[in-house]
Amino acid sequence: MFRSVVGRLVTETGRVPRCTRTAAPTQRLTAVSVSARSFSDVKDEAQPPFDSSLLQFLVCPLSKKPLRYEAKTNELINEELGIAYPIIDGVPNMIPQEARLIQKYTDTSTTPTQD
Repeated sequence: MFRSVVGRLVTETGRVPRCTRTAAPTQRLTAVSVSARSFSDVKDEAQPPFDSSLLQFLVCPLSKKPLRYEAKTNELINEELGIAYPIIDGVPNMIPQEARLIQKYTDTSTTPTQD
């Protein structure tokens, strides 16, 4: 039965009735020059504020430890691992591969030097 239906569709494609005779003919779409926003433009726009009440629910997906919100960089910081998760459009990006490594401040005076 399937073969006969497919065979009829293939052989009778020229006789398909059109039900949309009253519709206006479609116009051919042409390419429109649209300026794409660059990433530098996004920094100039006002970012939606991060809802700090989410901090009581959010934890680091790697260590399961609480995170700290840094308003200056708009990131969630995991002090233990030294990583920062970006907040994009008010939504934390908690993908570990997207996290940024941050520098931990270490005291170099106590670090032994190589002779």
